[in-house]
Amino acid sequence: MSWIYDLTVLIYALSVLLYFIDFLHNNRKANRIAFWLLSIVWSLQTIFLVIRTIDTGQIPLFTIFESLYFYAWVLITLSLVINRLVRVDFIVFFTNVLGFFIMSLHTFAPTQHQSTILAEQLVSELLIIHITMAILSYGAFSISFIFSILYLVQFNLLKKKKWGKRLLRIGDLSKLDHMSYVLNVIGVPMLLLSLILGVIWGYIKLDPFHWYDVKVIGSFFVLITYSYYLYLRVGKDMEGKAVASWNVAAFLVLLINFFLFGSLSRFHIWYS
Repeated sequence: MSWIYDLTVLIYALSVLLYFIDFLHNNRKANRIAFWLLSIVWSLQTIFLVIRTIDTGQIPLFTIFESLYFYAWVLITLSLVINRLVRVDFIVFFTNVLGFFIMSLHTFAPTQHQSTILAEQLVSELLIIHITMAILSYGAFSISFIFSILYLVQFNLLKKKKWGKRLLRIGDLSKLDHMSYVLNVIGVPMLLLSLILGVIWGYIKLDPFHWYDVKVIGSFFVLITYSYYLYLRVGKDMEGKAVASWNVAAFLVLLINFFLFGSLSRFHIWYS
C-alpha cells in the first residue's frame, strides 16, 4: 500500500499549491483543478483506509500513525462537503493547509502499521466509537477554527478598508461567524458523547481508571472551553471578533491536548 500513500501525498501537495496560487492571484482555473485533485486525494485516502481495515480486521485508529491519517481524512471530507453546501472561497485552501500539516506529522509518526498487542487486547466496539467520535469532533472544531481565522482576516481587511477581489471572495462576516458556530454546535455534543463512552470503557477495561490522567483532564478542559464558546453565543448573544478570537484560542487548547497531553497520558498508550 505504500505506493497509494506516496501518490496521495504528492497529489495533496500539488492541490494545496494550486489553492495557494488561487489565493494569491484569484485564479479560478487553478481553483477548479485543485478541487478535483483534492477529490482524488480523498478517494485514495478512502481506499487506503478500507484496505487497512480489511487487512487488520479493525478500523485503523489505535496508533498515532493511524489516528493522524484518519484525522487528515476527516478534514478533507468535511472541507469537500462544506465546499459543496456553502460556497465560501478559501475555506478549502486553509482547511487543507492544516490537513497537509497533519499528513506531514503522520509521515514522521512512529510507523506502527500494526496496532500494539495491548491495543489489540483492549479493542472493543465501545472504544472504536469513542475514538471515532472524538476525531470527528476534532474535525468539526478544526473547520470551525478555519472559519474564525477567515472571519478575523476579513474583519481586519474591512477595518483597514482594503477593498479588492480577495475581500469579496472570503465572504461576508455573518456567514463566516454562523458557520463557525454551527460546526461547534456539532462538535461539542459529539465530543461530550465521546468522553462519556471513553469513561464507560475506562471503568470496564482499566483497573484502576485514573480520573486525574492528564489526557482525561485535558479532554474535559477542551469540552469546557468550547462549551463556554456556545455560552457566549447563546447565553450572552455575543457575535463577532470576540467569540472568533475565543474560538481560535479554544483550538490551540485542543491541539495541546491532542499532541502534548496524549503523549503524557498513563493509559492512552496507543498514541505514544
